[in-house]
Amino acid sequence: MNPKRIAELLLLFNEQLPIAQTFGMILTFTEDKNAIIDLPYNPKLNHSLGTIHGGVYATMLESAGWFTSAASHNISCWVATSEISLHLLEHTSQTSLHAVGRLIKSGKRQDIVEMRLFDETNNLVAQATGTFIILPNVPMPEIPGKGA
Repeated sequence: MNPKRIAELLLLFNEQLPIAQTFGMILTFTEDKNAIIDLPYNPKLNHSLGTIHGGVYATMLESAGWFTSAASHNISCWVATSEISLHLLEHTSQTSLHAVGRLIKSGKRQDIVEMRLFDETNNLVAQATGTFIILPNVPMPEIPGKGA
């Protein structure tokens, strides 16, 4: 694991990424560089029937996949989401959510990542598979206030 790369990704997500701040999501990593996205329950993310909006599921799954892919490459590369296949399995309400990414295959040009989303009782509520394109000539963005 590249500690510098992980630290930059954590800073990007937890302190700079507007959607993470708006939703209240928090990024951590396992020792195997699998991204974990946690979201405490937020009633402002419900749809009109009172359950958590499926777009929240999709955002958490895509984020877990993207950061799992990004963590598996060196500091000078960026990745872009190319495709996601998403399965919403259960409706949830008034629960925290927990997304986990797992690298299935890493290549020179793309990564395949499996993402799973669980509620606070560890029930699988959604799963996805994503393709993430590796962009070696696109650097990480400068993070304001990071210090040089």
